[in-house]
Amino acid sequence: MSTNPFSPVVPARSSAKPNSAAREALAAAAAWPLVAVEALFELPFNDLLHRAQQTHREHFDPNTIQLSTLLSIKTGGCSEDCAYCSQSSHYEAGLKAGKLLEVDEVVQAARAAKRAGAERFCMGAAWRGPHDRYMPALTQMVREVKALGLETCMTLGMLEPAQAQELHNAGLDYYNHNLDTDPEFYGKIITTRIYQDRLDTLRHVRDAGIKICCGGILGMGETRRHRAGLIAQLANLDPYPESVPINQLVPIEGTPLGDMPPLDPIEFVRTIAVARITMPRAMIRLSAGRQQMGDAAQALAFLAGANSIFYGDRLLTTDNAQTDEDNDLLCRLGMRTGSVAPKS
Repeated sequence: MSTNPFSPVVPARSSAKPNSAAREALAAAAAWPLVAVEALFELPFNDLLHRAQQTHREHFDPNTIQLSTLLSIKTGGCSEDCAYCSQSSHYEAGLKAGKLLEVDEVVQAARAAKRAGAERFCMGAAWRGPHDRYMPALTQMVREVKALGLETCMTLGMLEPAQAQELHNAGLDYYNHNLDTDPEFYGKIITTRIYQDRLDTLRHVRDAGIKICCGGILGMGETRRHRAGLIAQLANLDPYPESVPINQLVPIEGTPLGDMPPLDPIEFVRTIAVARITMPRAMIRLSAGRQQMGDAAQALAFLAGANSIFYGDRLLTTDNAQTDEDNDLLCRLGMRTGSVAPKS
């Protein structure tokens, strides 16, 4: 039975409801049914990490980390109501909205990132989706950053097919558009767009020939079942994303999630491990929230299969781990930085 990889996977239930046979069949046809992903989460921690490390070693050099840098090219004023985001115009988080940066500013930042050791440069804009009038500047950014020898990624919100094609023609390597969480929990976090909107953008990106960067955020009040549901959604895309950023919520005052308590670091590492097992050839990116994790949790995340970090003192609008601290940690772990690709 074939399924549409850009339709939400319906979680399998222990007891079927009336008229649910088709929904149960769809879930059962998935490469990674929710029950199988949940079973991974329930493994003893040592067994889970052992399996994840075996998978990681099969497909990657386990001691190499790719450094990525993320730049906000247009900050604040977003019309979406994502409950975690300081850039939403729905909340008073003290962030002043800005205009799209000039191309030269972006290229200068990319040069600095490369000098600091970054291999990948990500550009993010706080939009529901880009207006067509911005596309010439955006495509020029891609061309000029790519000409520096950096891998390029953009996150601009929802894309139309023609916009995705323009970015592909400019040479964009990856487009980031996160699912954020499980479909069942999604409505508690965002109401201004539906889950299918996100899947539609991923379809447009894939159809245009751009690699997908797609992950989620942990620690927003979701349950383990919701975390398993997120991983199942990602793993059942066909193909699954080449790049999977796993973020830990950074609570921001003024947003609905500003008082959210931190997620158990062990649970975060479990999610990294399950992502590695279910998406063995993906880049698993340790993203927002590293500053709050501490060295031990980050080391466990690398052991679980994370092989990329965002490098630099700032992400889009939140603080990131200091570069000197990152260099010290990687040195103490005997890890090196450089280009990372799945083994052939």
